[in-house]
Amino acid sequence: MRFQFKLIPTLMAVPALIIIFGLCFWQVQRLQWKNDLIDKMISRANSPAAELPAGSLDEEDTEFRPFTVRGIFDHEHEIYLVNRSLNGNPGVHVLTPLVREDGQGAILVNRGWAPFEDGRDKKENRVAGLVGGIQEVSGLLRFPKGRNMFIPDNDLTKNVWFYIDMEQAKEAVGYDLADYYLLSADDQVPGGFPIGKQWHLKLANNHLQYAITWFSLGITLLVIFLLFSRKKEETEE
Repeated sequence: MRFQFKLIPTLMAVPALIIIFGLCFWQVQRLQWKNDLIDKMISRANSPAAELPAGSLDEEDTEFRPFTVRGIFDHEHEIYLVNRSLNGNPGVHVLTPLVREDGQGAILVNRGWAPFEDGRDKKENRVAGLVGGIQEVSGLLRFPKGRNMFIPDNDLTKNVWFYIDMEQAKEAVGYDLADYYLLSADDQVPGGFPIGKQWHLKLANNHLQYAITWFSLGITLLVIFLLFSRKKEETEE
C-alpha cells in the first residue's frame, strides 16, 4: 500500500495527532496520580488517630489523617455551610470553633450535618447538641480548597457560607484560627444533631475513560488521514 501525503492535509493532521496522543498519555499519567492519591487518602484515613500537634502543619504530610484534640466549643460563633444534604434531605454543615485546652489557639471543627427541617440548622433549635465543657474531638484533618467560578461568594452578614475560607472565618469569629479544620467523627451528639462523620473516601477517577476517548479519536483521525492519502494517490493514477 502506497501513500501520497499532500502538504496541507499533512500540516493539519500531524499536529492534531501529536496533541491528541499527547492528551491520551497525559490522562494515563493523571490516572496513576489519582490512583496514588486515593490509596494515600484511604490509608491515612484508616490509620490510628494521633494527638493534634501545635503550630502550623504541612498539608502534604497531614491532610486526611485522623487527629484528636481537646477544647471547648464556641457555639456562639457557629458557621453554616449551606447546600449540604444527607440522604436527599437538605441542610447545612455546622462549623464550630474549638478553643484548644492546651492553649494553642482555636481550630474550626465541621461537627456535621443539621437539617433545615424544624429550623434545626440554627443552634437555638438544637440546644441539646450545644455541648459544654472540655470536649475531646476526633476527626480527619482537612485544608480549605477555596472556591471556583461556579461557587457564590460567602455572605458573612447572614452567616451563609458556600465554601470554607479561613481568613473570612477568622473575621467572622473575631479571633485567630488554625489554617486547617477537622471533620468530626462524632455521630452520637446529644439531641441527634449535628450528625458527624460527613466524609466520603471516594474521588472521581475518570482518567481511564478520558485516555481511551483521546486514543480512539487519535486512531480515527489517523485512519481517516491514511485513507484520504491513499484515495488521492489511486485517483491520480
